[in-house]
Amino acid sequence: MSDKTIRSGVLFALAAYSMWGFAPIYFKFLKALPATDVLVHRVVWSALVLVLLVWATGQSAKVAIALKNKRVIQVLLLSGVLLAGNWLLFIWAVNSDHILDASLGYYINPLLNVFLGRVFLGERLRRMQKIAVGLAVVGVSIMIISFGEFPWIALILAASFGVYGLLRKQVAVDSLPGLLIETMMMLPFAIGYWIFFATEHSNLFANPTSLNLLIIGLGLVTTAPLLCFTAAARRIRYSTLGFFQYIGPTIMFILAVYIYAEPLHEARLITFGFVWAALALFSFDSYRGYRSQKRLIAG
Repeated sequence: MSDKTIRSGVLFALAAYSMWGFAPIYFKFLKALPATDVLVHRVVWSALVLVLLVWATGQSAKVAIALKNKRVIQVLLLSGVLLAGNWLLFIWAVNSDHILDASLGYYINPLLNVFLGRVFLGERLRRMQKIAVGLAVVGVSIMIISFGEFPWIALILAASFGVYGLLRKQVAVDSLPGLLIETMMMLPFAIGYWIFFATEHSNLFANPTSLNLLIIGLGLVTTAPLLCFTAAARRIRYSTLGFFQYIGPTIMFILAVYIYAEPLHEARLITFGFVWAALALFSFDSYRGYRSQKRLIAG
């Protein structure tokens, strides 16, 4: 793999995780809409963008193959429900001033993924990985036991996205065709909600042009980081890509504390401290494993 390819892969990874990190700013502009309305529009306009992307990239055949497989459809239906739930909670958290909780959830997610891989895929945990998961558990436990605060937003976001990734790992379908199928299965429910239950802010004929552009732009906000992520995954090692995954929650953390002035009280700070320590250990172990594998290949 050439240096130019690797450099472009790094740039795509930075773009993907930065867009995910700055996404709360976009959703804040849509605060006038209930989270359910925002979710509906995210599904509708993402479906349109994804149809065009799948057609433009010549992946229509992959969609057709996936649709013929009953098990693939069943798994994608379940993963689509989890994804919709994750989107809805994230939108609500951002517009209810819980960006810190969302940030904590996405910090916890990679550690939870390791745990899920051990439980459901039989993947062995290295000693440092076990310690890292344990540190995260201790941090959350202190928050619950000592301060009586259950970080349900963070845990549900981490769990829903973690199980979503686990399910997608079980089916042989690429990210773009898979996301299109998931979104198209959500689409009838989204359109039904838009027609019968959405608020007046979802009436595009009554809105100012600026609000309508923000609503329609949800399709690009959803798909653009995914496209950059996919492009990065094709150009750099997946293990290397993992080191970029903390950019998103770090940007969210900075936005929450320094831009939106969410309170970082003692309970949260202690929990973040344990999770950050766990992620530092996890990253060091991953880097050490990557270096060992590279030496073996070179030898």
